[in-house]
Amino acid sequence: MDVKIVEEVLRGVVHPVKEKSVVELGLVEDIKFEDERLRFKLVFPSPDALSSSIKKSCEKAIREAFPNDDFKISIMELVRERKIEKKKTVALGQEVLENVRHIIAISSGKGGVGKSTVSVNLAIALAKAGYKVGLSDADVYGPSIPKMTDTENIRPTMDDSGGKELIVPIEKYGVKWVSIGYFSKPEQPLIWRGPMASNALKQMILQVKWGELDFLLIDLPPGTGDIHISLVQEIPISGAIIVTTPQDVALADVEKGVNMFRAKGIEKPVLGLVENMAWFTPAELPENRYYIFGKEGGKRMAKKFGIPLLAQIPLIQSIRESGDEGTPIALKTREDSKSYYELAMKINEKLD
Repeated sequence: MDVKIVEEVLRGVVHPVKEKSVVELGLVEDIKFEDERLRFKLVFPSPDALSSSIKKSCEKAIREAFPNDDFKISIMELVRERKIEKKKTVALGQEVLENVRHIIAISSGKGGVGKSTVSVNLAIALAKAGYKVGLSDADVYGPSIPKMTDTENIRPTMDDSGGKELIVPIEKYGVKWVSIGYFSKPEQPLIWRGPMASNALKQMILQVKWGELDFLLIDLPPGTGDIHISLVQEIPISGAIIVTTPQDVALADVEKGVNMFRAKGIEKPVLGLVENMAWFTPAELPENRYYIFGKEGGKRMAKKFGIPLLAQIPLIQSIRESGDEGTPIALKTREDSKSYYELAMKINEKLD
């Protein structure tokens, strides 16, 4: 069997997120045919949640190209060893972030668009892809991470071994979670003025024993007020994701969010837009799409501001039920969790 022909066959296998062939991306190495067995390696530069799917696609393409040949296929999946790069310098008071590679703010112009659902499922999708992930629930007025992760009855411990008292995050589903909700009762309203809320928010980020992380996600409160400006000015975020629905009333607030991150003195990159509840798909009619909140409003807004549309996430009952039960949909490998894995891979590609 000619290995060059095999390589040409594999040029037809396209990475579903990066939209280039596995050969073009340099993922295929060491093609050999020995003892009636075709061997090669799929070498990924970083953990890829779609690696198993890509491997199956390679096997299928080869079998279809050589239907009459009797041989075995051995494909080895590898990830090149990668060390977390320590930040060269951090500002005074930011020492807990020195081993955090990327800090991503997840924002929304208004409430009710599913920002926390996106945050939690994105964190889990990144963790399942092999990354070290933390999430700070900085939505001080409406912390929902304890409910969505079934950690409401757990209280974080404190660590003062380094001479400074730090919150030890709760670890579950492969993610380190911190929330103001862990320090108050679910029925207790947090009636704080701006400065108090801002200080509490920073405490949920700068007084935490994060350790080594590839990604630290910050679930911001909705809106674009003083709290948000204070945070993004003082925390070295790598970029922001803005979550919206296709509704005109939600999209109008996207403009405020984009302008806040681009404002003079802040100037943080907007990594892209996530259109949540893009359409409704009933479980009994999985091929049907009903555009309850409007159609492709997020795509139009992304084009207007010259930012990528990172994902269109459907409104599916199972996503809501999983969040309410404390077992987010990204924990499962099924069609309704696919969009979160694709979002995770796009974020990684943009920042690595």
